[in-house]
Amino acid sequence: MKQSVKFTGFIVLFAYLCAFNAQARDNTYFLPIQNVLETSEAKERLDGRVKFYFADQPHPAVEATLKSGFVIHKRARAYRSDWTDEESENDEKGCIRSMLTVLRVFQAHAIKVGGNAVVNIESYFRNNVFRSNDQYECHAGGSGSGVILRGDIVKLKE
Repeated sequence: MKQSVKFTGFIVLFAYLCAFNAQARDNTYFLPIQNVLETSEAKERLDGRVKFYFADQPHPAVEATLKSGFVIHKRARAYRSDWTDEESENDEKGCIRSMLTVLRVFQAHAIKVGGNAVVNIESYFRNNVFRSNDQYECHAGGSGSGVILRGDIVKLKE
């Protein structure tokens, strides 16, 4: 009898885990950086004291590198009120929120350590690098959207 109850419990747990995994998703998006920078929230919260240079975008000469290979990972969820659109549109809203949060953390840390720019910014999902001057990588699933960026916090010559 005890063995039958344990076996039944195991089967129920196994079925639950299989059902949960079947619903999991991980959609990858490569989205325009400019769409994030043009939002009203970006214009309000990114105050211009710190400049952002993605991949190999040209920038003034580096006076000092203050933090090399600094990695930021942030997740965001599209709010339920946003869920009237298609899934990919909701994912993109979450991706924009995640990307903006990463940029805000970069900005705050750069200011804290005396930097005025973040250069060589690249997406860094699962230690895989995606470098682009105009796109970032975002992964979206049932738990929200996530962006991981890596960059160098520097003081540029003025």
